[in-house]
Amino acid sequence: MTFFAIPFPMIDPVLISLGPIQIRWYSVAYIAGILLAWVYTKRIAANDKLWARNQPPLSGAELDDFVLWATIGIIAGGRLGYVLFYNLGEYLANPLQIFATWHGGMSFHGGFLGVTLAMILFSIARKISVLSMFDLIAIASPIGLFFGRIANFINSELWGRPTDLPWGIVFPTGGPDPRHPSQLYEAALEGLAIFLILRILSHATGALKRPGTIAGSFAILYGIFRSLVELVRVPDEQLGYLSFGTTMGMWLSAPMILAGLIMILYAQLKKAHD
Repeated sequence: MTFFAIPFPMIDPVLISLGPIQIRWYSVAYIAGILLAWVYTKRIAANDKLWARNQPPLSGAELDDFVLWATIGIIAGGRLGYVLFYNLGEYLANPLQIFATWHGGMSFHGGFLGVTLAMILFSIARKISVLSMFDLIAIASPIGLFFGRIANFINSELWGRPTDLPWGIVFPTGGPDPRHPSQLYEAALEGLAIFLILRILSHATGALKRPGTIAGSFAILYGIFRSLVELVRVPDEQLGYLSFGTTMGMWLSAPMILAGLIMILYAQLKKAHD
């Protein structure tokens, strides 16, 4: 029996509407996440003491150049990831809808692969350490994740299962039952918690001096936190639950955890032989 429920704060997903032109919170979240992550990575890259031999892997000007690469990787990868992982049949039937990003539909795992490819190509082109590049971008990624999940909440999407907990929220798109605000769980875990943990690793343990450690830690933490939230988050309607009650989010997070473990092991072994 439900004793208490928090009403959904009626925030219009459209921040500004000027005739046919609409600026949505979702778009603002992406822009804010990218800009703040850019500022943060420049501060980290400029702090010589955090890096091995007091030598950052790239300059502030090179980071400025990478912002465009990262933006393309995040948006293109996020959209294609959603199309391929979550709703391929629908988009094959209506291919023009692939470009209708204003209707929503972005995959973190797709964006992760997109920006990873961008980092690899940029590092090769500029002769930068790929692992250090991974570390630098990983340390700021929780900023974008935080804003993205807040935008999911404002859009009343990706909510959780019905709950009797006192912080259950009745979402306008989720029926009459109070539900887990899974978007806020993810904002707290994938955004704030990972950011703080990586900050401690980079500034208190010298993790950036062991290339791959920060990136590996991010991959492990994200995979674990995302899988935990998937236990209370309702999967996409077109997919539902998969084998043994798992979800697509869990399946896509498992390789991240494995890759993170491999990166940390490699970083430790390489440090031992240096």
